[in-house]
Amino acid sequence: MAKKLSDDAIHADLDELEGWALADEKLYREFRFRNFVAAFGFMASAAIEAEKMDHHPEWFNVYNKVVVHLTTHDAGGITELDFQLAKKMNQLAGTTL
Repeated sequence: MAKKLSDDAIHADLDELEGWALADEKLYREFRFRNFVAAFGFMASAAIEAEKMDHHPEWFNVYNKVVVHLTTHDAGGITELDFQLAKKMNQLAGTTL
C-alpha cells in the first residue's frame, strides 16, 4: 500500500507540479480544452493510465472542462501515486489542449 506523504513533502512536490494546488486535502486541477471531444479524449487517455496504475481519480466533466481531485483513499491522504498520476495527466493534457 502507498504511504501518505507528510505536509512538507506534499508542498515540496506540489511546487514542482505545474497547474496543481491543494483543495480539501487533495491534489486539485481544472483542465480546459478546446471542446467536449478534446476533454473526453483526455479523460479516456487518463482512464487508461489510471487503470494501469490501479489508481483512479475523482473527476467531473462539463463540456470542455475536466476537474480532477487526487487522493489515495487507502492511505488516508495524498501519496506518491497521486503525484505520478497528476504528472501523467499533465503530459496527456499537453497533447490535447
